[in-house]
Amino acid sequence: MALRVIRLLVPTAATASQRVTVAQKAGVHTSSVRSLGYGWWAYALGERTTPRFGQNSKIISVDGNLASGKGVLAQKLADRLGMLHMPEPDAFYVDKMTGEKEPLPVDFNGMCSLEKFYTDPKAADGNSYRLQLWMYTMRLLQYADAIEHLLATGQGVILERSPFSDMVFLDAMFKQGYIRKECVQHYNEIKGISICEFLPPHLSIYIDLPAEEVQKKLKQSSKPYLQNVPLAYLKSIEDCYKKSFLNQIRETSELLVYDAAQALDAERVAEDIEYLKFDKGPWLEQDDISYHYMRKLVQDKQRVATLTHIPKFLPEITIGAHEYDEKYYAFRSLPGKRYAAGYNEDKGDKHIWLK
Repeated sequence: MALRVIRLLVPTAATASQRVTVAQKAGVHTSSVRSLGYGWWAYALGERTTPRFGQNSKIISVDGNLASGKGVLAQKLADRLGMLHMPEPDAFYVDKMTGEKEPLPVDFNGMCSLEKFYTDPKAADGNSYRLQLWMYTMRLLQYADAIEHLLATGQGVILERSPFSDMVFLDAMFKQGYIRKECVQHYNEIKGISICEFLPPHLSIYIDLPAEEVQKKLKQSSKPYLQNVPLAYLKSIEDCYKKSFLNQIRETSELLVYDAAQALDAERVAEDIEYLKFDKGPWLEQDDISYHYMRKLVQDKQRVATLTHIPKFLPEITIGAHEYDEKYYAFRSLPGKRYAAGYNEDKGDKHIWLK
């Protein structure tokens, strides 16, 4: 399957933790000398998670339609509450995890294109569903990073969307005829076996901006491919948020809803958050033992990525053995990809035989 190429790209647990530390200033527990990650010995020697937690040790997702102001509100809230802001991931999130200076070709990033989706959403090569499934995987990896940061440092994290709300795009794609029914069934199967391994956000904030206003803002975008997004597609995203996602998420998480004008007042939103009791949801049932197992899962990004793999034939995401072989050796031929980090002469690594 096409997405299996991610096995080549996702770093080991320790390497991923180091990259998150550098890129997002998260104090994930690793050793700079031996790249040691959290494990059984750390727990056996007394390391516990709950003593780190404070009032704002929470996972918060800010949701809404395209161009609804999620990023601005998320950043302001993070600054106001002393939390870490993780911007919405793109198709090249794995490259950021591994510390690539330049994004790798799309052949190693899901073999999909966001620009192509908006310009040709019904492309015969299956780009639309490949993109949707790849982005779900990226959101899942980022969510694992967010939980890892929370458990390792006690600092809360604010995300722009999450794997729990990713389905609004799938629903919109299907309603507009961009993907097939079989793709929806495959996505639901993938999500069913992966999302159950993670706890939902403590709080979800929804910014309600009518689809018509969203389209007006997109027409002013500097990205040409966003200027002609169909209104029907934007309406489908809005409908799925209001008719499905919000009803689902309020069962397990706190929920705050604002219109776009109210969302501009980050101080008011922060005050509303401080008044919430956070007295429902599966986070209340956790203890140091469950946090231990949770932390071991989320730091293992290979294991997280594998949750999105099902050996099932689907033309949109399936590639042949020969093509996979070509991509595998093409990836291994890139500078610094033949051996583990620190052991590649073509990247300038020295004293390799002494390590």
